[in-house]
Amino acid sequence: MKLVLGEPFGALWAGCDPFAGVERLQGQVFRELEGRRTLRIEVAGRGYFVKIHRGVGWGEIAKNLLTARAPVLGAAREWTALRRLAEAGVPTMTAVAFGERGANPARQHSFLVTEELAPTVSLEDFCRDWPSRPPAPRLKRALIAEVARLVGGMHRAGVNHRDCYICHFLLHTDRVPAADDLRLSLIDLHRAQTRGCTPRRWRDKDLAALYFSALEIGLSRRDKLRFLKGYFRQPLRTILRGEAPLLNWLEAEARRLMTRYRRKRAAGVEL
Repeated sequence: MKLVLGEPFGALWAGCDPFAGVERLQGQVFRELEGRRTLRIEVAGRGYFVKIHRGVGWGEIAKNLLTARAPVLGAAREWTALRRLAEAGVPTMTAVAFGERGANPARQHSFLVTEELAPTVSLEDFCRDWPSRPPAPRLKRALIAEVARLVGGMHRAGVNHRDCYICHFLLHTDRVPAADDLRLSLIDLHRAQTRGCTPRRWRDKDLAALYFSALEIGLSRRDKLRFLKGYFRQPLRTILRGEAPLLNWLEAEARRLMTRYRRKRAAGVEL
């Protein structure tokens, strides 16, 4: 069993079973799936997000393995990724409680509690109207540079996200975002993988997902080049020459993902 309890949860669950305590928490439920629950709660006037994993079963594990997908067995992936990102200085959620028990991966019980990031807005929502209402050029450049810094820092820290879309970047709005005064945080790392070094294959998948999610916000070629320069931290000429195969693949893969997304949306499939 693994257990880390920061305050206020150390006091809240003092003298009782934290795994039973987390199941008794009440709040706004954001996601309810078989074996997984996400909710927002308040303790002592502060907001927290709680993710509870109750095991996915051997059937789900087998289905993932047959489709070459790494199954999400519990909260440990996100806990490990958050610690690694914090060490690397990549802004993300702050974990205050984590627990894991059970040797059977199909029935493992685990939880993760993180501090709420508020007030914030996702980049997907913030950028939604950019094609018809372009932002101030300096603000757009600053946001692109910050996204490049976060994604590059994540990959250099040995973490790949596996859901690297702009909806998982939160822009803090406690102050009006400005080119010289903005903060982004990376969230939703329950599928993340953490290694000593991020494999190129998984790095490229994250970049393709990010590019796909930004296809419809009106980015120019210069904007894309600005991201590449910030991500690779190299001169553009070096990037365009050395990463030409990657750039060609990203264009094709992002378009493929968009075609699939539109087809599912037209068919009424839940996305």
